[in-house]
Amino acid sequence: MDMFVKVVRDNYTNFEGRARRNEYWMFTLVAVIINIGTFVLDSKFFPGVNLLSNLFSLAILLPGFAVGARRLHDIGKSGWWQLLWLVPILGWVALLIMLATDSGIGNNEYGTSEKYPDENDSDEDFFLNEEE
Repeated sequence: MDMFVKVVRDNYTNFEGRARRNEYWMFTLVAVIINIGTFVLDSKFFPGVNLLSNLFSLAILLPGFAVGARRLHDIGKSGWWQLLWLVPILGWVALLIMLATDSGIGNNEYGTSEKYPDENDSDEDFFLNEEE
């Protein structure tokens, strides 16, 4: 829940910088859970009209695109790669693979990596959450 609040409160329309996998996927998980809750409330209080779910979806549209762009920046890709959502099946699979890819090592054109801040870091350096 903290990541969802962080994205919505602190980075509502921030398309710059990098977002780690945890930030992106926790935001997505909480958004899906809240959206399911709004569907339930809509069916109870507003049958036939998806008022709450549509309002919630509209409210998190920009933060969703922003955290997606920052997530792609973390692996060295442009945020415009999110347009792959428009390509059925193949685009979805390709984008899901990119969104699930581990952070890039060191700096890239979008900023410094929080996970691997040094250029000489590698995945093996952090096996089983061990620090250098």
